[in-house]
Amino acid sequence: MTGILYLVATPIGNLDDMTFRAVKILREVDIIAAEDTRHTRKLLTHFDIHTPLIRYDEFVDANKIIQLLREGKNVACVSDAGMPAISDPGADLVKLAVAENIIICPVPGANAALSALICSGLDTARFTFAGFLPKSTKNRKEILNDLATRTETLIFYEAPHRIKKILLEMADVFGNRSACIAREITKIHEEFIRAGLAELAEKIDTPRGEFVIIVEGCKAEIGIEPTENFLDAYQKLIAAGADKKSAVREVAQKFNLSRREIYNAVIDFEQGSFDNEQDS
Repeated sequence: MTGILYLVATPIGNLDDMTFRAVKILREVDIIAAEDTRHTRKLLTHFDIHTPLIRYDEFVDANKIIQLLREGKNVACVSDAGMPAISDPGADLVKLAVAENIIICPVPGANAALSALICSGLDTARFTFAGFLPKSTKNRKEILNDLATRTETLIFYEAPHRIKKILLEMADVFGNRSACIAREITKIHEEFIRAGLAELAEKIDTPRGEFVIIVEGCKAEIGIEPTENFLDAYQKLIAAGADKKSAVREVAQKFNLSRREIYNAVIDFEQGSFDNEQDS
């Protein structure tokens, strides 16, 4: 018999969010595999848990954990905070365990993405979790452009040193959509700031802590057709002396659409006159 792989949620800030079941499982398993053993050891000490602890992160071969499970040992996988396998190396371990027909058991608990979503005031019926955006500006823009026409609420994780830059990039691609940034969820300095993406970028001064960004979905369906009002707004700006690029940006913000959608729609009507604008 192989062992059981438990995916155990840990608090994202407030230690009172640790569940009774999570404490019980962590005491009963043979081994705890932790992303950062120093961080997890503090948690275990707080709850008087003395189970052997090993490191498991992106630099450790997941097959080492699989081998322990093959030997019949029960293993609890924990991340530094929240649910394992969500923007976490635990996802690779789960894939290998599935391939080996190893029993996988969730032990639910705190999750930053869902906690931020339910407090955002934005639509919770349909949402997409996008996690952390890439480090490369080019790759970020590609992903943001792909997400620009999605109608469901979008959820992102972000680090404090990039938050202002990312908000500006989102405003550039998505337009000034309604959004919410959640900081230090469940901790002493917990904060939710709700505004348009451009306004949020202005509000962020010296950010600290981990952030979740919740962004309103696109109001229109993919492949929108320009309406008379849409064209009127664009043409009025051009007549007033605005350049094409600025006119598209302003119309995108007014109609809460992405500039990509506006460009594509206007191109259809102006027979490719924006080709150079898109490349600039």
